[in-house]
Amino acid sequence: MMASIAPSPAQLAAFDQALERALSGALLSPSEGLVLLETAYQSKDSAPRDRLRSVADQLRQRQAGETVTYVINRNINFTNICEQHCNFCAFRRDADQAGAYWLDRAQILEKAADAVARGATEICMQGGLNPEAKYQGRSLDYYLQLVRSIKDTFPQLHLHAFSPQEVQFIAREDGLTFAAVIGALRDAGVGSMPGTAAEVLVDSVRRILCPEKINSATWLEIVETAHRLGLPTTSTLLSGHIETPAEQIAHLEHLRLLQQRSRDRGDRGITEFILLPFVGQDAPPTLRRRVGRDQPILIDALILMAVARLYLGPVIANHQPSWVKLGLAGATEALRWGCNDLGGTLMEEHITTMAGATGGTCQSPEDLRGAIAALGRPARQRDTLYEAIDGPINGATDPAIDRAIDPSRSAA
Repeated sequence: MMASIAPSPAQLAAFDQALERALSGALLSPSEGLVLLETAYQSKDSAPRDRLRSVADQLRQRQAGETVTYVINRNINFTNICEQHCNFCAFRRDADQAGAYWLDRAQILEKAADAVARGATEICMQGGLNPEAKYQGRSLDYYLQLVRSIKDTFPQLHLHAFSPQEVQFIAREDGLTFAAVIGALRDAGVGSMPGTAAEVLVDSVRRILCPEKINSATWLEIVETAHRLGLPTTSTLLSGHIETPAEQIAHLEHLRLLQQRSRDRGDRGITEFILLPFVGQDAPPTLRRRVGRDQPILIDALILMAVARLYLGPVIANHQPSWVKLGLAGATEALRWGCNDLGGTLMEEHITTMAGATGGTCQSPEDLRGAIAALGRPARQRDTLYEAIDGPINGATDPAIDRAIDPSRSAA
């Protein structure tokens, strides 16, 4: 968090003007986004943060409605064997290292069957970059087998799978284009792509966080290729480590421009924005020492989620906190700061938990509905693409429900 100082009268005036422009429906400029972040982060007085929260909540209601959505899903991280060495990652292992694992087809199907029995509509599948993960010498064929093993047995499940980094890895291993990889995965049954591996879309930050990963331009190219091929994606930001407020805004600007291009083409594009605050308790020590703390600072995450609502809301209506990283109470509080979705049940979570997160690895639908009910707002189960699964809880009605489940529809 930035040092607490008293913002100047000119800074407060610019802060209030940016809030008013956001309320008017205007797209904020990067400089306006930055003044919002810096003023809220720096201020000793809670009044600017209170005003920011109020505007973000108003825009959330206008852009996404009163209903809070959630999805019943399961994570399957099929391997933690990875060729890369990201400086924030406590999940990856070398093949011969203690704790390394690689799930076989039977284990994956067992997890999928358990998810179906518990009401899941989605499997989210990602894993480490394992150079040995090949079938008949081809990386893509191995990944296609993963997809088909689930879709052939459980065709009703939506498969939300394989990050842009995994797409680049497959393409590199097999000498294929990104479009060829994405098209094959889509045709095999992948329904959407996680917008992970984004971290911060500023290359000077990426060279410290994840020097072996794809650069910002490649991440954007792969996601845009997915959109062009009819595959929706999510979007994420890994925050609260070494990045500056200006770099946070630069990341949001990349996402907004990407989604604007998708919408201009008539693509669904990005379905949601998810903030992922850094958890450093068991992360590699170099970055942990540099950051200087183990758990996220809740108020910093809330401020950034509120600004993200103001900055992205006109083009990305659905915003989600991470209960794994913030705990369910912190994620529920984020629903007052511009978020409209409480995420998924997950059923199991390894990547953040192995970094030392204390939010847990699973939430039941009852847990999520109870948290939403505590705010006095209606809850609704959705699928991966924000279509409604069931009606509002306890017979509640919401005149804005169509906007909550279909962000392409404009607000009244």
